[in-house]
Amino acid sequence: MSSESNQARPAPALEGFQRRALRAQAHGLTPVAQVGAAGVTSGVISAVDSALRDHELVKIRMLQPPDKKAIAQELAEATGAALCGLVGHTVILYRPDPDAPKVTPPRRPRGAGTTA
Repeated sequence: MSSESNQARPAPALEGFQRRALRAQAHGLTPVAQVGAAGVTSGVISAVDSALRDHELVKIRMLQPPDKKAIAQELAEATGAALCGLVGHTVILYRPDPDAPKVTPPRRPRGAGTTA
């Protein structure tokens, strides 16, 4: 049931500078799941969904993927997460907790012409 609610909730919309900042935050993280020869299975989706619920920002390792961009996109869509990046064979996903986010992407101040 939890995966149904994630599909109903859209992935957060992120700008390029926000994805870049989240990739930097994820640099020291250890991958929480691994996509093997079987591809994106229900077990992988369940593990990634659980990790996103617990940590909000996660890395997933792919072992010799035939099409790593497609697999990364499939993982993001299946979990309702934003795809922050694909570094080598590692996918970085972000999905904030709707009630109490722990990881928040930076914001740019609106109004380029403001003075102090």
